[in-house]
Amino acid sequence: MAMDIAMGLRERTFDWQRLLPLAGGTLLLVGGLFCAWQSWLIADESAAIERVHRAQDQLAQSLADELASQRRTLQQQLDTLDPAAVQADPKYAATLLRGKVPQAQAIEFYSGTLDEVLHANYRDFGYAKAAQLMAAQTADGDTLAQTLPKGVGDRRLSFVLPMGPRQHPNAWVLFELPFAPVEERFNAVPPEGGRLELRQGDDRGRGDARLLANGNGSALSEPVGKVVAGSNLSVVAAPPGAYIVLPKSVLLAALLTLLGLGGGVYLLWMRGRVPGVSFGRPKISNEEPILSDLIDNTPEPAKPEARPAKPAAPAAPVPVTVDPTIFRAYDVRGIVGKSLNTDVARLLGQSIGTVMREKGLREIVVGRDGRLSGPELTAALSDGLREAGIDVIDIGAVPTPVVYYAAYRFNTGSGVAVTGSHNPPDYNGFKIVVGGETLSEGSIQDLYRRIAANELERGGKGSLRQIDVVPDYVERITSDVQAGRRMKVVVDCGNGIPGSVAPQVLEGIGCEVIQLYCDVDGTFPNHHPDPSDPHNLEDLILAVKSTGADLGVAFDGDGDRLGVVTKTGEIIFPDRTLMLFARDVLSRQPGATIIYDVKCTGHLKGQILDAGGSPLMWRTGHSLIKSKMRETGAELAGEMSGHFFFKERWYGFDDGIYAGARLLEILAGDLDERTPEQIFATCPKGVSTPELKIEMKEGEHYKFIEKFRQSASFGDAALTTIDGVRADWPDGWGLVRPSNTTPILVLRFDADNDAALKRIQNVFREQLHAVDPALKLPF
Repeated sequence: MAMDIAMGLRERTFDWQRLLPLAGGTLLLVGGLFCAWQSWLIADESAAIERVHRAQDQLAQSLADELASQRRTLQQQLDTLDPAAVQADPKYAATLLRGKVPQAQAIEFYSGTLDEVLHANYRDFGYAKAAQLMAAQTADGDTLAQTLPKGVGDRRLSFVLPMGPRQHPNAWVLFELPFAPVEERFNAVPPEGGRLELRQGDDRGRGDARLLANGNGSALSEPVGKVVAGSNLSVVAAPPGAYIVLPKSVLLAALLTLLGLGGGVYLLWMRGRVPGVSFGRPKISNEEPILSDLIDNTPEPAKPEARPAKPAAPAAPVPVTVDPTIFRAYDVRGIVGKSLNTDVARLLGQSIGTVMREKGLREIVVGRDGRLSGPELTAALSDGLREAGIDVIDIGAVPTPVVYYAAYRFNTGSGVAVTGSHNPPDYNGFKIVVGGETLSEGSIQDLYRRIAANELERGGKGSLRQIDVVPDYVERITSDVQAGRRMKVVVDCGNGIPGSVAPQVLEGIGCEVIQLYCDVDGTFPNHHPDPSDPHNLEDLILAVKSTGADLGVAFDGDGDRLGVVTKTGEIIFPDRTLMLFARDVLSRQPGATIIYDVKCTGHLKGQILDAGGSPLMWRTGHSLIKSKMRETGAELAGEMSGHFFFKERWYGFDDGIYAGARLLEILAGDLDERTPEQIFATCPKGVSTPELKIEMKEGEHYKFIEKFRQSASFGDAALTTIDGVRADWPDGWGLVRPSNTTPILVLRFDADNDAALKRIQNVFREQLHAVDPALKLPF
C-alpha cells in the first residue's frame, strides 16, 4: 500500500507541460552554441587560407632565391673556361669544371646544336633529361631548372646553362646538384595549419609530380600552384578544411546563433511561468487529501501467496549472418544476394575501421568498379567505416589501380576497392589496403574474427567527401611514360571499368587507340572480362587483324591485369611479357630482384639471370606478391594471370593500365624499330597451355588440393608446394593449385616439345584421378 502511495506521488510530481519547454530550450541553446562555433569557423576560414597562401608565397620566393644563387655560381664558374678548350676536349673541361664546383654530382657538355640529344635513345638517355636540354634551345630568358630522379630515394637538382652567346651557344652544360638544399628550404617554412607541396610540372603552376609535402595530410590541394621563378617547380597550397555545414555567410550564421540562444533562453524562462504543479515538489490545495488521509490503516484480508511473475526475456537483436568462406587468401569475395549484401559490407567497413583506429589511421580511399551492385555495397562499406570513426574519400567508379594510386596521392596509405575483378557479374568483393599493407591471409581472417566476436568500433562520425582523381592519375603516367613512335593499338576493356581510363592513358603516351568494348556495362554483354582465358581474346585478335593495328591489349574487369595479342593472332602469355619488363628494368637497376609466381614458365628464371637480375618464385596472389616485394625490395614482379607490379618508376602495386603503357614504351622505343612480333620472338617459349580450370563447389577445391598434396607421387621431379603442387622435370613442368577468388582448380603445363608436354599431362592425369576418378579434366 505504501508503494502505491509513493507511485501516486511520483505521478503527480512529473509534469510533461514543464518538461517540453526544458527540452526545447536546451536544444535551442545547444544549436545556438553550435551556430556560434560555425560563425567563428566561417570568419576564420578566409584568414586561415590567407595564412597558408602567405606561407606559399614565402616558400616560392625562398626556393627562387636558392635557385638563383646556385645558377649565378654555376654561370660564374662556367664563364672562366676557354670555349676553344671546351670544344677541343669536353671531358677534360668537365673535369676542370668539377674542381670549381665540388658540390656537383654530374657535369655533362653537349654541342650547341644538341644533335646528339636529338638522336639519342631516350629510354637509356632519360626522357626528363632530354626534355630539359631540348627546351633550353627555345627558352625565353634563363633556362628552367628542374629535378631528375636518380634511382630509389635519390633526386637531383639540374640546370642547363649555355656557354657563349645565348642565341648561338658554343655548348650546353648540364649540371646535376644535390637536392638537399631545396629540401631544407622547403622544410624551413611552416605550412600554417594547411599543407604545402613542391611539385614539378609546367611553367603555369600545374604540377604533375609531387616531390615534397609538409603539413595536414587531409587538406585538399588547390589545382594551380605558385611558380618558383627560374624553374618548372611550383608550390601548391592546400588550405585547412574546416568542418563547416552551414552556408558560408557570417551574417546568416550570426543570425542563427541569436535565434538559437534567444529562443533557448525564452523557453527556459517561460518554463517557470507555466501554471500547474511545480516540478520536483507537489502543490497541495484544499481539495487534495493530505498524506495521512492517503494511508489506509485497515488491515487487509489474508491472500494466498502469489508466485512472483517470471520477467519477460528481452528481445535479442537479429544477428547478421556472415559467411566465413568469403574471407579468402588475399581479398574478400562473394556472390551478391547470397554470401554478400549491404549488411555484410557495413560490418566489414566497421571491422576495417577498427583495425585502422588501432593503428592510429583516420582516413581511407574507397572506389568501385562498374558492377551493378557496386554503388550500394560501396555506400554500406562507407557507412561502416564512418561508424568506426574513419573519414572516407570516395573517388567513385574507377579501376582498382586508381584506388591504390589515390591512397598514395592523398597520403592515406589505406584504400578499399569494391570489385569483383574478373569474376562473373553476380560476384563482388573488396581488395583492402591498410597503412600501406595489402591485407592477406591472417589479416583477412582477423577482419572476420572481429565481426564474429562483435569487437567493432561504434558511434564514430567519420566524414565523407567525393573527389575525382582520374585526371591526376592519367597525368602522372603520361608525364613519365612516352612511346618513342606512334603505334596503333586496339584496347579491349570487356565492358569493365578500365574503359573509362585506359584509352586516355594510352592516347596520352602517344598511341593511336582503337576502342573495343570500352563502354562500362556491369553485365559484361560481349565477353567475360578475363584476359587469361583465350576465348575472351577472340574478338580482340579479330579487331587487331582487321584494323591493321600493331598490337592488341586487354584488361580485366577492374583494370589490374593485362593481356596482349599480336597482329598475327598470337597470344603473348604474361610470363613472356614479364621477360621484356625484366630486361627493361634491369637495364637501369642491375642486380634487382624480380618476383614471379608458380604458374610462370621455367624459361623466365634463365632470362632474369641473363639480364643480370635475381629471380624469385613465389605464391600466386596480388597481396602475397606485394608483401614479398616489400620484404625483398624487389623492383618488379609479375603473375601468369596478368598482374604486373612495377616498383621502378611507379609505386609497387599491380596496375594493368600502367603495365600496358610501359609495354608500349618498350615496343615503340626499340632502337632497331623491330615489330612487336620480332621483339617477342626474342623471349623463349616452349609448348605450353593457358590456365586450365576445373570448376568445383565452394570450398571443395581447397579440400581436393590438400588430399592431392598428401597422396601425389611424381618420381624424380622437383616439387614446389608453396602454392598448390608444381612438379619440374628437366624438359618441362606441371602445376595444379586452388584459386583464391573462385571455387576452381587452376592447372598449367609447359614443356620443351609436344612429346614432353603430353608425358607430363599424363602423369598429372593419373595423379588427379587417383584422388577423384570422376574428375573431368580439361586436357
